[in-house]
Amino acid sequence: MNTLKFITAGNVDDGKSTLIGRLLYDSDSIHTDQLGVLKSQTKQAGTEIDLALITDGLRAEREQGITIDVAYKYFSTAKRKFIIADAPGHEQYTRNMITGASNSDLIIILVDARKGITAQTRRHASIASLIGIKKAIIAINKIDLTGYSEEVFNDIRDDFEALKSQLNFEEIIYIPVSALNGDNVVERSAETYWYKGESLLHLLEGIELPDKDDLASRFQVQWIIRPGSEEYRDYRGYAGFVQSGAFTQGDAVTVLPAGIQTRISKIEKYPAEIEKAVAGENIVLHLEDNIDISRGDSIVKSTELPVIGNEFNTWICWLGNAPLQPGKPYLLQHHSRTVRAKVQSLGSLWNVNEWQFGETEGLKLNDIAQVSIRTNQPLAYDAFADNAETGSAILIDETTFDTVAALMFLKQEVPQPDDF
Repeated sequence: MNTLKFITAGNVDDGKSTLIGRLLYDSDSIHTDQLGVLKSQTKQAGTEIDLALITDGLRAEREQGITIDVAYKYFSTAKRKFIIADAPGHEQYTRNMITGASNSDLIIILVDARKGITAQTRRHASIASLIGIKKAIIAINKIDLTGYSEEVFNDIRDDFEALKSQLNFEEIIYIPVSALNGDNVVERSAETYWYKGESLLHLLEGIELPDKDDLASRFQVQWIIRPGSEEYRDYRGYAGFVQSGAFTQGDAVTVLPAGIQTRISKIEKYPAEIEKAVAGENIVLHLEDNIDISRGDSIVKSTELPVIGNEFNTWICWLGNAPLQPGKPYLLQHHSRTVRAKVQSLGSLWNVNEWQFGETEGLKLNDIAQVSIRTNQPLAYDAFADNAETGSAILIDETTFDTVAALMFLKQEVPQPDDF
């Protein structure tokens, strides 16, 4: 089963650190030497280990003035491997959450059973939805402090269900938990006898993810291999990884942005030649025709063309400390391809907390809006909603080389094969 990448979000003191700690501790995912250190640091009487200490290294480093965007925790069970993105949830760290959520398949949103749905809950849900996460687990934490009340659980579930129409989640699962006591985290709890679902860990182990092999076939050239020796004087390979879909020897493909059509003559996956390559594999493609190809060019199946153009609309999350300057040249990096770009015009600014759109004259740190962008060279890309692998990019300040924005391409008109 594929690796599950997920992010956790919640209000301050909702128990996010404790939940992650409980998940790692009860699933035996903490090394023995680390356990010894954690036990020695635990000062709470009657407590074997302070679970929050497992993830609080990130908090300690922030307090020392060290800037960290996202911390990642890795663990595995017999059924699956997991990557947890641990990003701060405060409003001023919106850019950090977007960084973590952009690579996640699922979000766990913690809700304090005593407080219910809050403005921050809605903000986390809306950001995750915008970023393209399709699956959410609403963990109603501290259920023990309500006497394991089924009524409280049902009320919070109904409140979140009322928000569902404004979100793009395909699946939402509700679960009552006590991170501190371990109820329904790794094992089902007898205290919530009325809850008929699975524990959090069992849900994570069994959640089904969309297969990237079913998406349109996309490959971007990272390196052109020309050994130059007499033995390999005719060798010309294009190295990279399959971003989505699959490629088979003999496939008719189009090289973009030039629009030149050819066929795949050979596929190599070190050290052997293979018949077919699928999403996530690092390979070398060989083409039947000798074509002038550069780093960053895309190779796609001729029947599955993306959008090609140098003017497009995107969602933008501004990450830079200095505000956006419309008309200023930036570098747009789309995986291995880098072009110069300018923000032509600003559209609607999204008020994440209120779920409202308004006009804006500029963008500052953590603002999210729709913008129109023009590049000096064409890009081959997909709408983010269709393919997150090829539907996102970043803007870079060309003087400081700081990453100043995250982009998500909106739907555009797709060209047909006879347009070339």
